[in-house]
Amino acid sequence: MRPVVAVVDDASLIRESIGLLMPGLDVVAAVATVEELERLGPAVDLVVLDLHLANLERQPDVRQGIAALRALTGRGYRVCVYSQEERRFVLAACVAAGASGVVSKALPRDRTEELFREVAAGGTVVPQAVVGILEVLVRRDCITVLSERQRQILYGRARGLSYAQVARELFVSESTLRGYWYDLTRSLSDSLRGLTPGEIEHALGLAPGDLMEFWAEGSADPADPADAADRRRWWRIGRTR
Repeated sequence: MRPVVAVVDDASLIRESIGLLMPGLDVVAAVATVEELERLGPAVDLVVLDLHLANLERQPDVRQGIAALRALTGRGYRVCVYSQEERRFVLAACVAAGASGVVSKALPRDRTEELFREVAAGGTVVPQAVVGILEVLVRRDCITVLSERQRQILYGRARGLSYAQVARELFVSESTLRGYWYDLTRSLSDSLRGLTPGEIEHALGLAPGDLMEFWAEGSADPADPADAADRRRWWRIGRTR
């Protein structure tokens, strides 16, 4: 069965083509802003969300970045971020804010569709850059929920080893290891959401306040001053990319 998907992206080419290029998805809504999706309120298995949306000078009430992600997850949507963003702390912040997956727009079409389907089915897709951060947090006991076997798997994946390579090192089948990885990424994502910026900064050796730009807190209410500041911050980030 094809997962039912909504797409939020201000690039009309992506909105209009993603359903045609990825026949394994049933795209029932393709809109330019989170606000449009909220008005439609479609029942979907997954929302595919671009981080950097409309120019906030023209549309000051449009959410993007972490504010957009919080707004969607707050309404119970399962969200996969789909972006050209490469900065690992921004990607990690997306996972901490509730994204069930983060997928790069640079990936091939077939692989992208496969990952979207995986997230829609309840999986968690964590990019390699974020896996590295999580492995450091585990090594430094900032995240302590993992067993020794799970730590071994994370160590191998954080160093870029394939499922087959890690499976050989641990003397398990590749299918078994993929099952371990499925549970592991979900557990790590849940743990990351429970950490504060200060805890992460301390574990990673960052200066106090380095992550506050990304780990935005507060409600997703557009009338909330903190949320408005979050939108402006993400607009500035988008312009400097």
